[in-house]
Amino acid sequence: MSYDAVVLAGGAARRLGGADKPALEVGGRTLLDRVLAACAGARTTVVVGGRRPTARPVHWTREDPPGGGPLAALDAGLRRTTAAQVLVLSADLPFLDAETVRALLDSPGPEGAMLRDPTGRDQPLVAAYRAEPLRRELALLATEHGNLTGLPLRALTAELDLATVTAAAPLASFDCDTWDDLAAARARIREHGTVLDQWITAVKNELGLDLPVDTKTLLDLARDAAHGVARPAAPLTTFLVGYAAAQAEARGADPAQAVAEASRKAADLALRWAAEAEAEAAPGDGNGSG
Repeated sequence: MSYDAVVLAGGAARRLGGADKPALEVGGRTLLDRVLAACAGARTTVVVGGRRPTARPVHWTREDPPGGGPLAALDAGLRRTTAAQVLVLSADLPFLDAETVRALLDSPGPEGAMLRDPTGRDQPLVAAYRAEPLRRELALLATEHGNLTGLPLRALTAELDLATVTAAAPLASFDCDTWDDLAAARARIREHGTVLDQWITAVKNELGLDLPVDTKTLLDLARDAAHGVARPAAPLTTFLVGYAAAQAEARGADPAQAVAEASRKAADLALRWAAEAEAEAAPGDGNGSG
């Protein structure tokens, strides 16, 4: 489904001492870039806030006056969109993932859907809205109050018929409002159960890759190369597998299948190499010695 995205990145970050929150890094990537990666499928992405470097192109705008609050920022971003569905996100969500975005977009809510976090709180800045009712209610609020400056988000969401979505990833709604939150996010990505997935995702985004990675297959290959040949063979072999897969993709092959096939061939070779070495080292191996 075609959609536009509006990312709100202009808050004052008072609990962070006025730091440029969207530019703070978790896992070597800014909070803003991590959010932009989750909504990479947007037809148009509008970031409301001061301009800063981003990993992918976006459109920039500001609310007038700057610092007018979330509804004023949302209205400014919405004016730069044309899709019938608009994804609205804050710029401080280090663990937001594409699956959560898709669940919001696919929700059958009459006027949209917003994420419900594990504590039961609804998150209007992790939400997908139907553009027409969103524009209607913003216009009505502006008429009623004279402008949107300083109005709370609940003034908008209370007037919309929204479904709620619970993310499969429990940390999808985790936001970084304080230095403690930022420290917790940085620690989370290094936990044993998640560090490899977080690292692979970061590398793919850094290199501009959109490729499912079978981590187990590659780790098994690295193990076979290290044990069957020599320890330095592990990284060199996985590099060559990636290079071979890229060449196969350039010839029209499916990239995921190309990685799997190259991994299989290299693993088989490593096992044959190991078997040969074991046979040579075995006593009475029939080579005429003894």
